[in-house]
Amino acid sequence: MIVDTDETSAWTIKRLINWTQEYLAKAEVESARLCAEILLGHVLGCPRIDLYIRFDYCPTAEQLDKFRELVRRCGKHEPVAYLTGKAHFWGLEFIVTPDVLIPRPETEVLVTQAVKFIHQQTNRPKVDVLDLCTGSGCVAVAIGTEAVEAEVSATDSRSAALQIAQKNIEAHDLQGRVKLLESDLFENLDGSDKGVFDLIVSNPPYISEKEFAELAPVVRGYEPKQALLAGVDGLDYYRRILEQAENYLADGGAIMLEIAFNQAEKVISLFEKSGSLEEIAAVKDHLGHNRVIKAQKK
Repeated sequence: MIVDTDETSAWTIKRLINWTQEYLAKAEVESARLCAEILLGHVLGCPRIDLYIRFDYCPTAEQLDKFRELVRRCGKHEPVAYLTGKAHFWGLEFIVTPDVLIPRPETEVLVTQAVKFIHQQTNRPKVDVLDLCTGSGCVAVAIGTEAVEAEVSATDSRSAALQIAQKNIEAHDLQGRVKLLESDLFENLDGSDKGVFDLIVSNPPYISEKEFAELAPVVRGYEPKQALLAGVDGLDYYRRILEQAENYLADGGAIMLEIAFNQAEKVISLFEKSGSLEEIAAVKDHLGHNRVIKAQKK
């Protein structure tokens, strides 16, 4: 682990990046160079781009020790976001720990659709939004940041996740418009000050038991199992949400759920069985995969 076989060569930033890229690639870590740069920037307290104008800088012994330990853990497929304690989503920085899922770029499709609905189809000064299974709060915060008329109630059944979500809400100065509630989906909403919502969004667990066993080690070994697993077929949360959603959705309101790339047909069928939803449609992500199913209440 960063063993110097040439005592005449200093561990400059350039040399550290090149060595670490090779080390992580051999360990079959995806995007090895990017990981090396993120970890080194984190240790040095500078943006990645600054590394390129400091190629000849030699980190201190303390910085090298810290970097060495992070690289060792990364080589065992521990996610970089957990190693640095932060991830980026919707152009924003979020605090993340192993108590919450790491935000994915494809989830931005959910935010895009939500913001579009708020701006184009509500036309009101205040829009009540419900974010189920909020996790880190990334969806709720992104919607709150983008749509100033949105008042978001964000729920999660896990108190540890809500603690992280609260930190992210505070970091983006949204305490007044994004409120948290510990609740297993709709369970504790009846005691809140909200009756029905104009928009319900969720990126719920949707991994089947079989699929979980086949996930990459970086996901299966470190991200919270409770936020991933959704029963034998991966549809448990969709069933539960759609069984109750109409009771919490205003007339003309919309519901939008993120799905796995291969679940569109089955989830659309669940939407259709609800009987109270219309204009059911699938929205694709940047890779052309169906990623969000949306509908409106009649």
